[in-house]
Amino acid sequence: MLIQCTKKLLDVIERKPVSYEEENLLFCWHANLITLNRRKTIVLVNDKNRYVVVLYGLKAKDFKRLDEAILNAIRLTLLDECIDEEIVEEYVRQSGEILYGKTKNSSYVGKMNAACNVAYLYEDLLLDNTVYQTFVSKVASRYWVGKQEEGYISPSKEMFKDLEAFAGRPIFKCKAVELKVTLEMENHNIWRRLVVPINSTFTQLHMVLQAAFGWLDYHLHEFFIYGDELQDVSLINHSSYIKARYKPIVNLVSNEEAFDYPNDTGIEMRFEKGIKLSEYIPKYKRLLYVYDFGDNWKHYIEVEKVIDDYDKNYAICIDGEGNAPPEDVGGEFGYDKFLEIIPDKNNPEYEGTLVWGEYQGYKDFNISEVNKNIKFVYDSFLL
Repeated sequence: MLIQCTKKLLDVIERKPVSYEEENLLFCWHANLITLNRRKTIVLVNDKNRYVVVLYGLKAKDFKRLDEAILNAIRLTLLDECIDEEIVEEYVRQSGEILYGKTKNSSYVGKMNAACNVAYLYEDLLLDNTVYQTFVSKVASRYWVGKQEEGYISPSKEMFKDLEAFAGRPIFKCKAVELKVTLEMENHNIWRRLVVPINSTFTQLHMVLQAAFGWLDYHLHEFFIYGDELQDVSLINHSSYIKARYKPIVNLVSNEEAFDYPNDTGIEMRFEKGIKLSEYIPKYKRLLYVYDFGDNWKHYIEVEKVIDDYDKNYAICIDGEGNAPPEDVGGEFGYDKFLEIIPDKNNPEYEGTLVWGEYQGYKDFNISEVNKNIKFVYDSFLL
C-alpha cells in the first residue's frame, strides 16, 4: 500500500519518502496532516475513488505505529460500512507493506485538500475516545465531489463499486435487527416494521424513524432503553413510563442542555452522539423513542428478530400500517380533530387545514416512499 504524504506529514512521521508506483490505485492513498479541534488529524483519500478515512487525536505513540493505525482505520471504516469481513481482510492482506512517498501531483493534492475541507465541516461529529473516526469518515465520503469526465460522484458509492470488482461478488454483509415500532395512541393503530444494521448510531435510527413516520425533525427527541426490572409506579407521569412498566436502564438524549436539568429518577443519562445500536441491542429488546416533547409522541420499539447476514448497509421498512399525525398537530386530541376536518369539505376550516397538513408533512403511508427517504438518510448521512 502506498501512502503519498504531504511534506508536513513526512516531517512529523520522520519517514524518508520512497520512489514507488503502485499499479492498482485502489491500494494508493494521499495523506495530509491537519488540525481539528486543536488535535492532530490525518486525512486519507483513496486515489481510485476519493473515499475518505480520518484518524483523529493522534499522539506520539500513534505516529510511531502509523502503519498499524492506518490499516486499522481503513479496516474499521470499511467494516462500519457493512462490508463483508472476509472482503475487508482480503483487501488488507493484498495491500502488503505500507510504503510512504511524496504527493503525486497538483491534481491529487487538490483532491486531498478538498477532502480536508470536508473534514473541517464535520469536526463537531468527531469522537474524543478513539483515533478511528469511522462515522466522520463515512460522512465525508458521502460528500459529492466533482470529477471532470463524469460530473459529480459519491466517493462511497465509487468505493463500493471498486470493492465489488475487487471481490467479484456482492460486498455487503452485517448483523441487523428487525424492529417493530408502534406509535402509542389510544384510538389509532400506527406502526412500522424496520430492519436496521446494528452498527447504525442512535442518531441514524432517529432519522430512520423520522422517515418511517413522516416526521420533519422539527423537535428534540430522546431514547429510553429497558431491562427486565419493573419501574416504580410513582413514575407513571414520567416520559420514560410505558404500559408494560419496565424500568429504563439508560436515557439517550439528543441535546446536551438536558444535563442542565435535575435528574432525580436514577436513570443514567448519556449524550446520544456516536453511540451505536450494538452497544445495547440485541442484549436489550425494548426501547422507547420520544419525539416532540410538546405533542409527546411515544414510539414503543421491540426487537423481534436478529439477522446475522443482512445484505444491505442501510435500513429498510418491510411493513407498516396507519398514517402518522402531522407535525405540531397538538397530540392525539389535536390529531383526532384534524381527522374530523379533512374529509369534510363543508367545514369552514377544511381548506386551511388541508393545506396546513400538507405543509406539515401529512400524507398516506407509502412503503416505497418511506424506503426512498430512509435510503437517502444513509446515502447522505443527513443529521
